[in-house]
Amino acid sequence: MNKYLASFFLMLCCAAGVMAQAPANTDPRNAKVTLPDPANPKLPSLIMIGDSTVRNGHDDGQGKGAAGQWGWGNPIAAYFDPAKINVVNRAVGGLSSRTYMSSGHWERTLPLIKAGDVVLIQFGHNDSGPVNDTVRARGTIKGTGEESEAINNLITKQDEVVHTYGWYLRSYVAQIKARGATPVICSPIPRNNWGTDGKVARAADSYGSWAKQVAAQEKVGFIDLNETIAKQYDAMGRDKANLMFPPDERTHTNMAGAEFNAKVVVAGLKALRPPLAGDALSALNDAGRAIPAAEDERPVVDGAKVAGVQPRDPALPNLFLVGDSTVKSGGAGGAIGWGERIATHFDTSKINVVNHAIGGRSSRTFFTEGRWTRVLEQMKPGDFVAIQFGHNDGGRIGDPANKNRASVAGTGPETVEDTKPDGSKEQVHTFGWYMARYVADAKAKGATVILLSPVPHRDVWENARDFASFAQWDQEVAAKGGALYADLTMVVSDAYRKQGAQVVDTYFSDARTHTNEAGAQFNAARVVDAFNGLPGKPLAKYLK
Repeated sequence: MNKYLASFFLMLCCAAGVMAQAPANTDPRNAKVTLPDPANPKLPSLIMIGDSTVRNGHDDGQGKGAAGQWGWGNPIAAYFDPAKINVVNRAVGGLSSRTYMSSGHWERTLPLIKAGDVVLIQFGHNDSGPVNDTVRARGTIKGTGEESEAINNLITKQDEVVHTYGWYLRSYVAQIKARGATPVICSPIPRNNWGTDGKVARAADSYGSWAKQVAAQEKVGFIDLNETIAKQYDAMGRDKANLMFPPDERTHTNMAGAEFNAKVVVAGLKALRPPLAGDALSALNDAGRAIPAAEDERPVVDGAKVAGVQPRDPALPNLFLVGDSTVKSGGAGGAIGWGERIATHFDTSKINVVNHAIGGRSSRTFFTEGRWTRVLEQMKPGDFVAIQFGHNDGGRIGDPANKNRASVAGTGPETVEDTKPDGSKEQVHTFGWYMARYVADAKAKGATVILLSPVPHRDVWENARDFASFAQWDQEVAAKGGALYADLTMVVSDAYRKQGAQVVDTYFSDARTHTNEAGAQFNAARVVDAFNGLPGKPLAKYLK
């Protein structure tokens, strides 16, 4: 009997991936793990909380070296400069979003968090277990709602109210924000489970989706580790992905897998918009800076598949629209740009509304791809052209994640050389240079040019001014080149504030950039407001 019980206990420990580290991963009351404190309290800290996929056991590979089980919170420290930031892995193996809190680990971690810190939150692997049993009692209620269940915990013998997974994440976020720090939610890394379709199983309908929902609700950064890593596993194939895990292990990575996942986390941090608060990104060392930012969710429409746009009636004046996916998304993923809904505000017996915008373009690429030339070929005296760029102009030139779209900051004549995927070199100009070129070319055709600052992001308008630099550059170019300028960013932001965050959230088809049908209609009306605010109201006679 004793031999049977010992085998049964070992089996339970193996299921949690803790093997010899059983004391750190059983009853949370007995989790006597020693967690690190910030090495230098005067420095900002990057703090991690989570389960064994972030910090496994005693964080020592169980004496097996690189072949043992490792969480990504260990190797991520190698990408930061310890003289600039503390990297503090406070994750504990075997715990869920609930038991990390109920075991007292969060109570001991919270005092270490201060203003300027960044806290990464990754739970989910252990949240699907039973809410109450005599083995773990670590499960949370599925979803993100306010449901709760009162129990008498069979392990602790104490009364406890158990909440949803989303409730616990929101609690962490609120407490982190209250200390002046920046929370970032991560979806749980994927398990080494493969479906009959030859792809890694996702948590897209459970913890991955719920983590994303909470991040959007709370307007905090989100890194989709579940989907991003799964896509890369799919691309490399099952045999290569298996090398990221110890033999016969489905959940916990070895050191190679932990390093792979750590790079994905760094890439996710670099892709967050607005950029991560504090000094976390500036504290990246050369190895960290070499990691490209993660791909964003903004659609890059294949221009070869976009039908050419022609004015409906050549005898009428034209209002040309030039811009990115916030002007024209074409319904991809439910996204619709304001330019696709603005024609209803105009009397089309008096003017053509011609939307030349295309997803994924910047002031630079709309010019270099020859799309501006096509607009000029249709332009004639008496026409109008409204131009809105900025969403895709940011980022570092030379970073592959920016897809060769970034322009140089400012309005001056300086250039930066960029190497394209085919090996060719391009001299990249400033945002203002491209905008000034549009103004000069259109004016030479006898058209009236209207520069619009970009529509704001979903998560910036409420408490901050979005696109301040691009608005300033647009205004400078318009003043020097004799164009009209409208601060569309603030026209929309001011209108959003009147609607309130709860309503505005219903205007978007994704986490922060693209509007849906309702949002496109709302923003189109705001663009008309911006037009009506221009000196002399040049488009007023064409409006309904």
